[in-house]
Amino acid sequence: MTLSGPMSSAKASIVAAASIVTSQLTVQTRGNGFADLTSEVDRFLRESNAREGAVTLFIRHTSASLTIQENADPSVLTDLQTALSRLAPENAGWTHNAEGPDDMPAHVKTMLTSVSLQIPVISGEMVLGTWQAIYLIEHRARRHQREVVLQFIGVTK
Repeated sequence: MTLSGPMSSAKASIVAAASIVTSQLTVQTRGNGFADLTSEVDRFLRESNAREGAVTLFIRHTSASLTIQENADPSVLTDLQTALSRLAPENAGWTHNAEGPDDMPAHVKTMLTSVSLQIPVISGEMVLGTWQAIYLIEHRARRHQREVVLQFIGVTK
């Protein structure tokens, strides 16, 4: 039994990876929630003169993470926050609580999401879907300063 319809693919484009451009983005979070990084990554690509390749984001923390999610309806982010809180509640009897009751749940939420993302870049633009944005997810209740490494690998102008 086939579960999909006809498929097609575009002609592959071949480029030599001539450049590696790296930067670090520092984000001051406001506590538990989502911070949209899309425009900062766009700016990094413009400043890098990126043309064809891929951009990688890597967060240097174990209690915050990265995701690509819908950017049109804010209730999606609210519901995602609710889902993560239900999957890793503060009162689940965790033994690791060195920094408070949200410490271990934050680590679990990071494990369930991602610490790195890779996005194709074509003609200098990320190939995100119409309703997609890049978010840093702060899993801790208080403000934190988070570091995200940005790296473009590919052809520059």
